[in-house]
Amino acid sequence: MTGPILGIETTCDETSAAILDADGALASLVIHSQDVHRIYGGVVPELAARDHLRRIEPVVAAALDEAGAARSDLGAIAVAAAPGLIGALLVGVTWSRAAAFALGVPWVPVHHMEGHLFGPVLEDPEAVPPFVALLVSGGHTMLLWAPRWGRYHLLGETRDDAAGEAFDKVARVLGLPYPGGPAVQRLAESGDPSRYDFPRPMLRRGGGRKDRGFDFSFSGLKTAVARTAAGLEAEGRLAEERAHVAASFQEAVVDVLTARTLDAVAATGCDRVLLGGGVSANGPLRDRFRAALAPNGRLFAGSPRISLDNGAMIARAGLFRLGCGEGWDGKGALHDAQASAPIPGVVRGRVTARG
Repeated sequence: MTGPILGIETTCDETSAAILDADGALASLVIHSQDVHRIYGGVVPELAARDHLRRIEPVVAAALDEAGAARSDLGAIAVAAAPGLIGALLVGVTWSRAAAFALGVPWVPVHHMEGHLFGPVLEDPEAVPPFVALLVSGGHTMLLWAPRWGRYHLLGETRDDAAGEAFDKVARVLGLPYPGGPAVQRLAESGDPSRYDFPRPMLRRGGGRKDRGFDFSFSGLKTAVARTAAGLEAEGRLAEERAHVAASFQEAVVDVLTARTLDAVAATGCDRVLLGGGVSANGPLRDRFRAALAPNGRLFAGSPRISLDNGAMIARAGLFRLGCGEGWDGKGALHDAQASAPIPGVVRGRVTARG
């Protein structure tokens, strides 16, 4: 590659473009977050795709302008090709493939979740394998052991709702705006997290796993919160209890995510933990990990801008995949937009906890 790489992200409700130089240094990052979904309390796929169509050209132009680069300077174009909303994905994939063809540069399809793995290294050069990775977003919750780039052991994933989806649904129950994560966190700051004893799905009371696996489940927790809120509303007490419900729910999610991840730390013997995905921007979650990993462990978590969906992480993962010989000639695990696809290089299987 002889020039900078452009990264494109359109998997859900962010239209984003970023420019990295050939060494992976961030030259620009532009993110347009769609707010039309707020009135519906969640993402409407068709509206998301239409907005991507309107925004992708000006977003890319702004990223190029911020980097002081022209399209003719580009050495490659990377795009998030899976997983995500198929209509939204097709906007980014079609635009980027056409642009790469017109410019005669490599086109590199990237897995969105692998992009989240590469996000923190944009700000911290030490955020490299080996590490245990917790990827938490609106559509995914998964736990990985990464001994090296491109080799990922899937330890566990959600069996139903993702953590971010649970935040969004609880926010809706409490009358909070979309996206739910930041709204719940703000409300929880004035609440008592011990007021309501919500379930910790798939964890024993007092800590520890109910089984030998590392999977997650948030459907039961979400339902418990909804029932509690419905009961409070019937009593006319929901308004005065909202902050306590939010704090207790958030505490339950943080307990589950940290307990499962620390189990994986014990099983792998690696005390380097990387957080990625929108939920990883949650302050109490990061604080809990920092406290648990001190004094010898390391937590790698990007700034909120890098933790959310963005083109920079896609460009960085694209650099890696390009170095593996993927792109342009059809090589690699991804060739087109796919609503669901495994991370390239993932190995399914469990790690048995020591002792």
